[in-house]
Amino acid sequence: MSEVREKAVLAGKTAAILGGLGTEAKNEALLAAAKALEEQAAEIIAANREDLERGRQNGTSESLLDRLALNESRIAGIAEGLRQIVELPDPVGDVLATIDRPNGLHIVQQRVPLGVIGIIYEARPNVTVDAVGLCLKTGNAVVLRGGSSALSSNRKIVEIIHRTLEQTTVPKNAVQLIEDPNRSSVDEMLKLNGLLDVVIPRGGSSLIQTVVQNATVPVIETGAGICHTFLDETADPAMAEEIALNAKVQRPSVCNSMETLLVHRSYANRHLADLAEKFREAGVELRGCETTRKLVAWANPATEEDYATEYNDYILNVKIVDDLDEALAHIARFGTKHSECIVTENGGNAARFQQEVDAAAVYHNASTRFTDGFEFGFGAEIGISTQKLHARGPMGLPALTSSKYIIHGNGQIRK
Repeated sequence: MSEVREKAVLAGKTAAILGGLGTEAKNEALLAAAKALEEQAAEIIAANREDLERGRQNGTSESLLDRLALNESRIAGIAEGLRQIVELPDPVGDVLATIDRPNGLHIVQQRVPLGVIGIIYEARPNVTVDAVGLCLKTGNAVVLRGGSSALSSNRKIVEIIHRTLEQTTVPKNAVQLIEDPNRSSVDEMLKLNGLLDVVIPRGGSSLIQTVVQNATVPVIETGAGICHTFLDETADPAMAEEIALNAKVQRPSVCNSMETLLVHRSYANRHLADLAEKFREAGVELRGCETTRKLVAWANPATEEDYATEYNDYILNVKIVDDLDEALAHIARFGTKHSECIVTENGGNAARFQQEVDAAAVYHNASTRFTDGFEFGFGAEIGISTQKLHARGPMGLPALTSSKYIIHGNGQIRK
């Protein structure tokens, strides 16, 4: 039996146990894991150094190395994420609806775990802990397949979690890590019908499309983030500058950072040159349309391919548009249904933008960087869903549950 199938089988054997655990037992296990991660941070950092060194040897960009890097502060933040999950309400067992039928049947719809969740992700080892916390809190077993670039970090994190779970009522086999770095391990996971109940990809568009196009297991699609900010002609210059800089510079390596700045022609004529200088001071390369380059001589030309690229880096496209219609058309063409923003003092424009833009999160006068489970009050998230079935937007605990109907009768038969 392959490693992938063997670990999926082990995870599946814990599903019934997990589904029967109460909130207190799950919370105790998560708190113990948070404590262990902090206490054994030195082990994790040492393993992470192996990943970073391997990444540098392979020519990994500094932006991606930043996503990979762990230190005591980041590990403390990861552990705090588990504690925040503990504080969140447990959705399992929640009653969604009750129905009393004329024939006397009493029907209750309640939340239940999905079962065994496969998560395929790339270079961020914090995802390992977030996934474990969210899955265990919702009574799900989890099979993790992280990127090879974070293998040493992920292996050590799961090792610590396993040691911790052995001291709790949560079975350690509920958490499984696929260590095979070959693409074939991903391909096999995608076909594990009957062993995995759902697969969730987290990463760039290439990974996500590979999963969506090849999986026979049901998929919750977490989309790439080609996010836009549109500064219309009435945008407050100080607010627009702060929002645009935050959306690009605060952490460019994440999926909710801005990749294209759309600017109304009137606003651009008055303010773009000054705003461009702020980006240059922040180390951002600008790639602009022809009109942009007339206003900002040092900007490089932007191509159709640029508008369709998720950079996750200090690179920003700038496009001048004549009106809201042109901005909406550009977003409809190049957006990935993730996060979009309009900065405007015109309430009608804001309302129309938020109504017509097809995205999981649509902002008025706020940075797209808020599309995040913590910022929405969900705690750690399993990903940002850009599809419309089952879950959309930041996926917290309720998104990792399904429901079933509990029916009580007193001898009814169907005639």
